[in-house]
Amino acid sequence: MISAFANIWKVPELRDRILFTLAMVIIVRLGVAVTIPGVDASVIDLWLAEQLKDQGSNPGQAVLGLLNVFSGGALQQCGIFALGIMPYISASIMMQLMSAVVPKLSKLSREEGGRQKINQYTRFVTIVIATVQGFMLAKSLQSPGGNPLMSGIEDVGVLVPSPGWGFVAMTVLTILAGTMLLMWIGDQITERGIGNGVSLIISVNIIASLPGALVQAWKTFVVGGAETPFKPMILVGLVALLLIVIAIVVAITQAQRRIAVQYAKRVVGRKQMTGQTQYLPLKVNYAGVMPIIFASAILGLPGMLIAMIWPTSAFANKLLEFLLPGNPWYYVISGAMIFFFSYFWVATMFQPSEIAENLKKSGGYVPGVRPGKPTADFLDYTMTRLTFAGALFLTAVYAIPSLLGLWSGMNYTVTNFFGGTSLLILVGVLLDMLRQTETHLLQRHYDGFLRKGKIKGRYDRGAPGGAKTASSTVLVYLWTFAAVLILVGVVAWLNKG
Repeated sequence: MISAFANIWKVPELRDRILFTLAMVIIVRLGVAVTIPGVDASVIDLWLAEQLKDQGSNPGQAVLGLLNVFSGGALQQCGIFALGIMPYISASIMMQLMSAVVPKLSKLSREEGGRQKINQYTRFVTIVIATVQGFMLAKSLQSPGGNPLMSGIEDVGVLVPSPGWGFVAMTVLTILAGTMLLMWIGDQITERGIGNGVSLIISVNIIASLPGALVQAWKTFVVGGAETPFKPMILVGLVALLLIVIAIVVAITQAQRRIAVQYAKRVVGRKQMTGQTQYLPLKVNYAGVMPIIFASAILGLPGMLIAMIWPTSAFANKLLEFLLPGNPWYYVISGAMIFFFSYFWVATMFQPSEIAENLKKSGGYVPGVRPGKPTADFLDYTMTRLTFAGALFLTAVYAIPSLLGLWSGMNYTVTNFFGGTSLLILVGVLLDMLRQTETHLLQRHYDGFLRKGKIKGRYDRGAPGGAKTASSTVLVYLWTFAAVLILVGVVAWLNKG
């Protein structure tokens, strides 16, 4: 494996892609520290430092922790990337679901050039979502007392010294520009870099919170465990648990059921093709991380609405207890929603009738199953059983951070690395980057990371030769720009200190 890392820099195209990706990542991380004009970042920084210590006491705190992790701390800093890439993710999910249920969009996606048209519609929807969320963020910054996510911040200080419609307009434009810039950077990384750009941005933002999580875990179990000698052993056990969970997530993410497909003899041109046996791979976790995202978003919305509309109602507070992490009904409802959205995603995205028809047209058949409707029924039955196993896995991974937080007392910043959405995204993105790097190395006759077997990523994008790489001149200008930004940031930090 060490030789594989050394060989990476011997392939010019791969080296340019990696340097381009690193430069874009630096720009993304520097943009997190740029505060929205008109906001006193020190006020929200002090408040969040206290609020994030008490996850679960407020129905918005779990959502707050998730949004802060996905934005890479930009929400805490009130940066121009406060919304992160989530508006584009929401728009992509919306258009993907609509393409499966709306006949016109479904027909458009199958036409030549239709996918580009749907991508254009996705960008328009992203602008609408970012504008609405930016307006809501601006209003909440002006009046944080009425927002359950910011309760108590008015006791720390004045967040917006000069409120008004001018501040709202400036904030909306700034947030919209930051989201569109992140979307453009993601597209550039996908085309000229390594890995899937949008997912890589989310992964980088998640990894950015890792040093703070390590420091907090060290203070909790080592520095704070001086009176209890067994507390450091708990930290060792948590590290072992983390490695076990990562291994299980990687195994389930890569797991698939291979359906044998036999092709009859056929004549292609002047050649007679003999019967061949190929395999149709059906993934165990076909839906990926989408059911957890849907369940988290829908489950967190009623709690925030109840706290905002009926803040003093006893019945509302009683109902709110069922939606808080730690309540058994919270895990029952979230598990049921994950199962529902797992089957819903498979039902909308996996089309057994279409697959069976394509196999019939190409002369392929599943041994022991008649072509046509019997094949579609067999694929549907097989995928139904696989979906149950995948949904059970997703539910277990989703519950690990909350249960671990209740047992150990750690907040979401630390426990999110043990499971949930963050770990699934990190595993998928890293596997995809390894797959693409492996492909580049093998094409240049170098040994890859694994000499036996192949690394199968989640995405099928970014294959060598499929897109242009950044030129050397562009890389020089890009790294010069990144160096200037770093220098300005260091000078500003020293001046502030």
